[in-house]
Amino acid sequence: MAKSELLKSSIAKKVAMALSGLFLMLFLAQHFFINMTSVFSADTFNSISHFMGNNPLVQFVIQPILIVGVIFHFIMGFVLDFKNRKARPISYVNYNGGAAASWTSRNMIITGSVVLAFLILHFYDFWVPEMVYKYVEFSPLDETRYFPELVHKFESPVRTALYCISFVLLSLHLQHGFSSSFQSVGFNNKYSKGLKNFGLGFAILIPFGFVFIALFHHFNH
Repeated sequence: MAKSELLKSSIAKKVAMALSGLFLMLFLAQHFFINMTSVFSADTFNSISHFMGNNPLVQFVIQPILIVGVIFHFIMGFVLDFKNRKARPISYVNYNGGAAASWTSRNMIITGSVVLAFLILHFYDFWVPEMVYKYVEFSPLDETRYFPELVHKFESPVRTALYCISFVLLSLHLQHGFSSSFQSVGFNNKYSKGLKNFGLGFAILIPFGFVFIALFHHFNH
């Protein structure tokens, strides 16, 4: 393959990676706002969760797209990191701390791997029991079960700590990922600075909002 073709292929992968990341950020924001209702009203959280958990469009269209998006994003992340490391003449082990690149930008694969591990835990905690409840045990509909199940998950200090640490690393991942996503798709104009500030706010507010939710239920169960 010619050098120009390799470059085009690499750019295409980065653009696909960026677009999948932006898509997942939309899901993250929606997930945050739903979970935040659990702090203020158990009934509201139960109602929204019941709707999301039993709506055919959500269950059989949006949910599969989300799962594919998650898998695609992380596979592309590992592929691009492997290619970057292979093409890099000097290892980051010898990295000069005074250089411009931040720790986060140099270790996106680490923060991403932790986030992936967290997602696996999250699926194990919530998605798998939900699938078993509805499609294996065929349990009757119970519109009030979601809030108690959520609170129960945060009774364990170990699980709560794991969630909090994961969201801190997610914050670091997002801080670099959001700005690099727009660079990858070639977005560079007068709105770039505003978008960068928005991304920074998003990367702080949403993950630490999840930390707050976890700690709130842990100390108030």
